[in-house]
Amino acid sequence: RFIVCPQLARTVQRCLQGGANPGPQAVLLECAPGPGILTRTLLNAGVRVVALESNSAFLPNLQSLENSLDGQLKVIYGDFFRLDPLVTGTVKPPAMCSDKLFEAMGVGAVPWRADVPLKIFGILPQRKERNTLWRLLFALYECSSIYRYGRVELNIFISEKEYKVLTAKPGEARAYQALTVLWQVGCEIQLLHMEPWSSFVTNLKNGGLAVPKSRWLPNDHLCLVRLTPQQNLFTGGLKPTNSANFVFMVKQCFAKPRSRLTDRLNSWSLDNGGKLLRELEIPNNAETRNLYPEDYRRLFEALQNSNMFTETWFHDEVLESIRNIN
Repeated sequence: RFIVCPQLARTVQRCLQGGANPGPQAVLLECAPGPGILTRTLLNAGVRVVALESNSAFLPNLQSLENSLDGQLKVIYGDFFRLDPLVTGTVKPPAMCSDKLFEAMGVGAVPWRADVPLKIFGILPQRKERNTLWRLLFALYECSSIYRYGRVELNIFISEKEYKVLTAKPGEARAYQALTVLWQVGCEIQLLHMEPWSSFVTNLKNGGLAVPKSRWLPNDHLCLVRLTPQQNLFTGGLKPTNSANFVFMVKQCFAKPRSRLTDRLNSWSLDNGGKLLRELEIPNNAETRNLYPEDYRRLFEALQNSNMFTETWFHDEVLESIRNIN
């Protein structure tokens, strides 16, 4: 667990005041506030805060602060990064279900195209960073978990390495990945702040920071990134009901990023993939790693409308892919 220091807390507070216009019921959900340094900064700025804390050692001070205020702060025992676990039976705290969390916060669901109903601040667990990004991505496209309530805005610290992946462009061979395409199609991605790892403190016994090693991409900072779901994400042929197929299609294309897109289409038993590419004005010799994120969306929507394509054979492999991520 990383803990925000006082100087950085003021910087984060300024960054969080921007972003999408929140609806009238909007609050800020702070994940793992720890000793409450950022919490106090936000409260002093007049922000309504829900503090979701999974470490019982930090709860008494947070609850004392809650009791001293008139409803501006609500403290909940739980772990945001263990929301909606795929288990049968009772969910054991600090894991919890998103419907219980949103009920406790008093935040109701809004239509997808409405204003942002909730802003979330947190620092991704470094040991599970990539896996967490994938889980959030599946929830986004399926409108499940936190995204059942609308276009929830994430303001999260991620490693510089993963930030480079999320914002990569075609041609950046190592950074441009399936994760890149899917996050760029799904969200507006905004860098709010970059902070050296040394600015953070930790509650590890040795006081050190487990900075992940990166051989190919820079990783000298934690990056505060705002991820705001696109308002028009589901206005075309892409829907929550078929989004798992879109995710799987992109992942399949990047399984061999140097392969030609025509070869990939042929492997899906398309009779006339070349014609489809010409209609989309995509070069016949284009490699899968050279397509822009919006090209992948256009390709998927064209396949949805094409009588050349059936996605029934996708089903089992899509489900297996989702199980592996979760």
